[in-house]
Amino acid sequence: MAGNGKAETKLTPVLNAKISIIIVTYNAAATLQRCLNSVYNQVYPEIEIIVIDGQSSDETVAILSRNESPLMFWKSEWDNGIADAMNKGTTHVTGKWVYFLGADDELLPGFSDMANELSDPNAIYYGNVFAEGKIRLGELTRYQIAKCGPYHQAMIYPKSVFEKYSYNTSYKISADFALTLELCGDSAYKFIYKNHTLANFNHEGISGINIDSKFQRDKAKLVRKNFGVVTWIRYLVHRFKHRDNPRA
Repeated sequence: MAGNGKAETKLTPVLNAKISIIIVTYNAAATLQRCLNSVYNQVYPEIEIIVIDGQSSDETVAILSRNESPLMFWKSEWDNGIADAMNKGTTHVTGKWVYFLGADDELLPGFSDMANELSDPNAIYYGNVFAEGKIRLGELTRYQIAKCGPYHQAMIYPKSVFEKYSYNTSYKISADFALTLELCGDSAYKFIYKNHTLANFNHEGISGINIDSKFQRDKAKLVRKNFGVVTWIRYLVHRFKHRDNPRA
């Protein structure tokens, strides 16, 4: 994000600070242990794992029980969807940074490389993910963030974001994207890109194969509120050109 013209303030670096990784699960027994192992294999030393499970009926809870020692916190209870579970996870964070990992995703060594570069407590850092056979998405312009945003699994947030914001639970799939749009409208934060590939992203998960109809209805309004009229008009033109694509 561009500067706002305010006098620059001296920041206290938060290098090598603890990162809280939040994993939301529901009937994830087929992939959860592999996901957890990918966190255990990270060389970055300051990581805690928080798992919020939505009362799984498969072996997910048994897997969590077997992994109880490495986990900082886990709980299995009813929730009102992914956004609600992510909000619950943020209440248990003790780290300076927060990262969300899908139970069907896997961290790559690039996560630790990115972790070693976190220094600005007013920055949302983002990198890449490996999805559908290639690295995505690279550095994004402000308009590209408005249009498609970084992958959630490519973003590491300062804890202060979740002291100020929570995920909108009315968005059943795209609450993370809605929060990204809000953060772009908040002058207290900026986005910084680092060329590291953080995770293997499973594009066949719920966010990859389903559409959040309410978010799609609200998206133009969110773009206007947080990016201004020029970006909003540009986005409307894009959406009109791609009106047959429900994700546009």
